[in-house]
Amino acid sequence: MSTRSPDFTLAAGPTTVSARVLAAQGSPVTYHYDPAFLDRFRTLGELVGKVYGTTNDIILMQGEAVLGLEAAVVATVRPGMKVINLANGPYGKGMGYWLVAHGAEVVEVETGFREVPTPEMIEAAVLANPDAEMLAVVHVETPCGTVSPLKEIGEICRRNGIVSLVDAVASLGGVEIQPDEWGLDICVSAPQKCLGGPSGMSLLAISQQAWDLIAKNPNAPRDSFLSILDWKSKWLEGGKFPYTPSVSDVHGVIAACEQVLEEGVAEAVRRHHRTAAASQAGVLAMGLELWPLDPATAANSATAVKLPDTLTDEQVRDHIRHRYGVMISGSLGAGNLVRIGHMGETARSLYPIIGLAALGRGLRDLGHDVNLGKGIDAAMAALSDAPNL
Repeated sequence: MSTRSPDFTLAAGPTTVSARVLAAQGSPVTYHYDPAFLDRFRTLGELVGKVYGTTNDIILMQGEAVLGLEAAVVATVRPGMKVINLANGPYGKGMGYWLVAHGAEVVEVETGFREVPTPEMIEAAVLANPDAEMLAVVHVETPCGTVSPLKEIGEICRRNGIVSLVDAVASLGGVEIQPDEWGLDICVSAPQKCLGGPSGMSLLAISQQAWDLIAKNPNAPRDSFLSILDWKSKWLEGGKFPYTPSVSDVHGVIAACEQVLEEGVAEAVRRHHRTAAASQAGVLAMGLELWPLDPATAANSATAVKLPDTLTDEQVRDHIRHRYGVMISGSLGAGNLVRIGHMGETARSLYPIIGLAALGRGLRDLGHDVNLGKGIDAAMAALSDAPNL
């Protein structure tokens, strides 16, 4: 397989970034306590809050979103604390492993990886465990291409006095999320997905209810790279950094947030939805099957496509990358599937057509009959019905 860069990156993140983001990352690297950079870092916190649409505290941790997610777990979980975990994909299952490792008593609401828990299932688990203090959910399970009913989940948690921990890594900027209106307490996202920015930061929005839960944990890290409390006391309250942030990443994420806010967050979400709808229409018209069993649970961020049993995701992905210069994503253990990403810059124009053409032709090359022309026609018709992507 060629080692040169692909012509098109249509993976599930990191995604392609705009020239504006690239230019911002090339800004001069200054001392992190230079007044100009301090202003830039404060500005980024304000911009992230606006993208989230929240008045909650914003914590910007310098590390890919796994850092923010693990930091949220170690900040909140006390030994013996009961946590409800929604496990409908690899990331949800992984969250459960973290929770157990840090001493939580975990009650899992589990479905197959082609489904998501219903509000009724979740409420039943909450009512059956009145001593639960937190509920963890992955908003968009990118390995499965599914989206969970976060609005209803937030309302259930708030009604029952449970802190919600939300993996919003693949949803912020591309799927509707309303932390304040829906009563969400800890949201963790990242810039390299729907925001179309560089990887390397965790973007957290934290409510007062979440700070109150953290305050109950005597083992919440301090003086640690994993410490959310350090960011609260040192940066939010004292204007000092716990450790040196990446100046270049900050510039790039500012540019990405500015782009989304200039477009309008609601319009960015609609753009992602339209692109996903076109991609999904093309998949079905080609005679293929979406991985989510219920099309209503298919995510805006990536279209997951079930593969025939005669092929593996590695075969299909590698062939498309080598033959057509198009990089899509494999399954990450979710099942026999591939994923066409449509996030940030790739959630517009003819990017879904490129992904569908590469997938359809690649499958035909590998001996699986698909109606490529019908799939492209269906996707183009969907785009034509929703112009100005």
